[in-house]
Amino acid sequence: MGIFQRLAEEEAGHIRFIERLIAEHTGQGVPPTEAAAAPHDSSFFSERAASEMIEQTTAEAMVPDLPVLRMAFLIERDLAEFYDSMAAGAEGETRHALLRLAGWEREHERLFKTIHDRVFAEYAGMPWGG
Repeated sequence: MGIFQRLAEEEAGHIRFIERLIAEHTGQGVPPTEAAAAPHDSSFFSERAASEMIEQTTAEAMVPDLPVLRMAFLIERDLAEFYDSMAAGAEGETRHALLRLAGWEREHERLFKTIHDRVFAEYAGMPWGG
């Protein structure tokens, strides 16, 4: 499974997490399928993605992937900053949930920065034209 596909699945999990929090907060209850969902393991995504063969993907690409990786990094950073800023004005379980979301996004941010830097270094060492 590709890095972006796995990230999309994790982000969908974040949405379900937020929906569950809203449902609990408003007294709507949690749907049975959501209540049984496994907790998010933020380290799994980063460890798996970091272990994938990024070099192979880079060498096979005809067009540099740097803008896509940079954009992914910036999106994750913006989300982490948003959750951190919202947590600063929150209390109790809400604060805890926002900090948890911020932590997940920070992990994604670090992952995309690492991949970006590795790909950049590889492209920088290639002759002009890749």
